[in-house]
Amino acid sequence: MNLNIVLIALILALLIPMYEAWRNDDIWQKMLAFASISTKTGIIVLVVSVLRDDWMIGVVAAIVLSVGNAGLMLLANIIKRMGEV
Repeated sequence: MNLNIVLIALILALLIPMYEAWRNDDIWQKMLAFASISTKTGIIVLVVSVLRDDWMIGVVAAIVLSVGNAGLMLLANIIKRMGEV
């Protein structure tokens, strides 16, 4: 029962960066919001894997948490270098 409350709280916390990304036009603020969404989604998937007692879902969540933001950081560097040229 308590894990369901945690899951609902995590989903509500996920809405905050979604609103920030929708409201703000600055690209860096949007990228920060998307990184936050990625991390929170990985945590939600970990909670679901604990609820289902399924370690394969947990492995996918660990991969999302460790590699998911790397692509976003590469995109940030590409945008930064394009602005310098």
